[in-house]
Amino acid sequence: MKINLHGSLCAQLACLILWPALSLAQSSDLVQNLADCKAGRVTCDRSKLSLSQAAELDATDRERNVSSCRNGFRDCDHSKLTGRQAIALAVADHQRNVSECKDGLASCDPARLTQSEARESSLAARQRNLSDCKDGIGDCDRSKLSPAEAVAVNSARRQLNVSDCKNGAGLCDHSQLTGSENGEVAAAEHQRNAQNCENGWDECDHSKLTPLEAGQTVAAEHRRNISECKNGQETCDYSKLTSSEAKMLADAEQQRNYAACLKGYGYCDRSRLTPSEAKTIPSGSKPLP
Repeated sequence: MKINLHGSLCAQLACLILWPALSLAQSSDLVQNLADCKAGRVTCDRSKLSLSQAAELDATDRERNVSSCRNGFRDCDHSKLTGRQAIALAVADHQRNVSECKDGLASCDPARLTQSEARESSLAARQRNLSDCKDGIGDCDRSKLSPAEAVAVNSARRQLNVSDCKNGAGLCDHSQLTGSENGEVAAAEHQRNAQNCENGWDECDHSKLTPLEAGQTVAAEHRRNISECKNGQETCDYSKLTSSEAKMLADAEQQRNYAACLKGYGYCDRSRLTPSEAKTIPSGSKPLP
């Protein structure tokens, strides 16, 4: 009898100890189940939802359905919309179709447009075609241009061609240039070549430089080389330095090396120190802070 009583007490004690853990695990499962239901996962078990959770899930489902309908998704269920939601959706759908028609999108349904909206869409398409023809991009249909628009397009395309030729970009057609335009383009091309040469850029033709421009290019190249040598760049050509420039760079490097050895910061080569410099740094000790 005492043994049974003792066993019963132990079992009850074990239940009391394990109950919080079991309750916590069960609570965690219910929370996860609610999350699965809200996310529309197949692991959702609606039978485990409380009344408040079921109501919360229904609200979430309605919101998701409204969002799907607004975005034109296939999972939209119009039968679940309220009267106000259906009206708001119809208004949004109509406005979206009007916008798509004005932008010339393939999803446009012209049959759903009112007469005034159709006129606006037609005007937008006409303006878009005119702009494409002027800019030489998009689907330009010259057959849809009025005589005045055709004149405006020809003028715009001629100016665009002149600009392309001057800038050395786009589709330049020299055969369409007038005599004065050819002169302007030649001047622009010459200036661009001189700039390329002076800045060390590609597409430089030294043979096209004037003596003055050639001198400016040589001076600019020399300045760049000095800068590259000062910065220790691999493109430095020491053979192009004058004796005074080479000495200036050597003195600057000597000072840099001494400062690095003295302060203990940066690359230090003690073998390059002068006797007087070496004396300021105790032999066998670390560089001074």
